[in-house]
Formats: sequence, C-alpha cells, structure tokens
Amino acid sequence: MTRPYRIDCLQYANWSEKVFRQMREGAVDAVHVTIAYHENFRETVLNIEAWNRHFERHPDLILHARTGDDIRRARETGRTAIIFGFQNPSPIEDDIGLVEIVHTLGARFMQLTYNNQSLLATGCYEDEDPGVTRMGRAVIAEMNRVGLVIDMSHSAERSTLEAMEISTRPIAITHANPHTWHPALRNKSDTVLKALAESGGMLGFSLYPHHLKGGTACTLEDFCTTIARTADLMGPERIGIGSDLCQDQPDSIVEWMRTGRWTKAVDYGEGSADAPGFPPMPDWFADNRDFGTIEDGLRATGLSETEVAGIMGENWLRFYDDGFGPKAE
Repeated sequence: MTRPYRIDCLQYANWSEKVFRQMREGAVDAVHVTIAYHENFRETVLNIEAWNRHFERHPDLILHARTGDDIRRARETGRTAIIFGFQNPSPIEDDIGLVEIVHTLGARFMQLTYNNQSLLATGCYEDEDPGVTRMGRAVIAEMNRVGLVIDMSHSAERSTLEAMEISTRPIAITHANPHTWHPALRNKSDTVLKALAESGGMLGFSLYPHHLKGGTACTLEDFCTTIARTADLMGPERIGIGSDLCQDQPDSIVEWMRTGRWTKAVDYGEGSADAPGFPPMPDWFADNRDFGTIEDGLRATGLSETEVAGIMGENWLRFYDDGFGPKAE
C-alpha cells in the first residue's frame, strides 16, 4: 500500500539541519512555514534570503514549493517541500501592490490578522469585531486573483465569516481546533467550521498545547477522536493537520510572536504571566518524526484508510492544487 502524503500546514521551528533531517525521518512531504509575523516587507525579504541559504545548503533535504506539483516532486525525490506563509499582513504594509509581489517571491498563505486588529480585519483578542475592512475587501480580491490563500487562523468570528463570504475562492484556517472541544480564544465555533466546509475551505488541527483540551496532558486518543468527530461535522475531506509546531525556539520568539512592536508591555496571549515560554508538547508529538503516531491514532478511531490519507495530507494537496495559482478566467 502506498504511504499517504504527510503535509503539515503550519510550523514555526528554529530551522536547522536537525529539523530538516527529522522531517525526512518522519516522511513529511511538505510543511507550510511561517516566514513573517510582524515583519515589514523589507524584513520579510531578508527572511526569504535566509530560506534561500537553507535551500542552497540542504538541497538533498528540502525544496521551495510554489505548486502542488512541487510537493509531488519533493516526494518523488525524497525531500520535504517548504511552503512560505505569513501570520499577519504586515509584509504588504499598506500597499495592495505588494500582494502580487509577495506571491511572486513564493508566499502562498497570508493571515488577514494576528490576534489584533489589522488594516484588513479583526483578530481574536479584540473586544469588538467590526469585520473585514475596506482595505480587507480589496486585498481579498487581489489575493484571490494571484493565488495567495486567505488564512483566518487568528481572526475573530465575524471577520472570519465575512472573509469566507467575500472571497471567491476557498479560504483556510491552517492551525486551530474546535471551540466546543477546548474554548481557547483562537479555536473556532461550529458556526465557523460549518461555513468553512460549505465554502470548500480547510481546517488544520493544531497541536499547540494552549489549543488542546488538557494542554500538554492531552491524549492522542482525545485528539484523534476530536478530529473524527469534526469530520462528521465538516466532512473528512475538509480537514488536515496544521501542527503549529514551534520546535527549538527560545522564549524570546514567543514574545516576538505575541508582542511584536505594537506594545511596550509583554503580552502573554494564550499563555500565562507565570509561564511566558512555550508549554511542553504532548509526549506523543515532539517533532516531525511523530506524524506516524497521529496516523495510527486516526486509524484507531475507525476512520477509513481513504479518510486517514486525506487528513494526513492529501486533502491539503488537493487544496494547494486549486488555491496556489492565478484565478481561472
């Protein structure tokens, strides 16, 4: 039997040869990597330069993917495809023309918000959610045109629902879980999940402990049972993995993610003031070598082999085929 594709639709590791080799040991075919949180355009270009050096130094382990076929090529040649994405619209600053430029540079996902209000929409930590802004509507249309996927992982509910309504192409929530399972601010209501499925979008299940019921103590059985239950709600073809793995990162990176340059205070976000760093991962998922454990856990829930293969990566691959290129006329 051919092994299913393994695709992780969100990581922000401290990238190194060690991590890339673990991707290969885990037979991970593709990873969507965050290359910007609060960086402006020029700073994002510097991050792309750093990735170019990774591709140059490790051509036997990784390649830059811009299309679904690049992921197939990576699998055929025993490498992991790397997909660029932004967790904030900061890289386009206030210039809609930069949407096409960042797509040309290889970006394939962009969140409209990261926890806070942005020029485009509202983040999940704001008290009020006025929805998608005027610039947001224009940027969504431009993202649709060029093939830059709209990601609403950190967005508030009204903004998320409006983005689905405005977008003429399916959107993604690359890394979040059902709010009914664990009521973290960033986890999504059934209303959002149903609308996402009906619009042809995708949900990536997150393994970040703050988004798991029981946190670090969350069991494999509970995680996989929740996926199977959500498959009943959304359809198994609308679900994948977006682990939100932040491997080997120092605590200063957590501060950058949550605080950026928007406040002088330290914002601990989904964590606690008593524990500002990364919480420990569940013992059954430490790094990229553990995707097989999730695959086995999904099988144990009674999902079919076809459904398991879809959730582990083939659903994302189909979504990438449809979403990464210019909009068909």
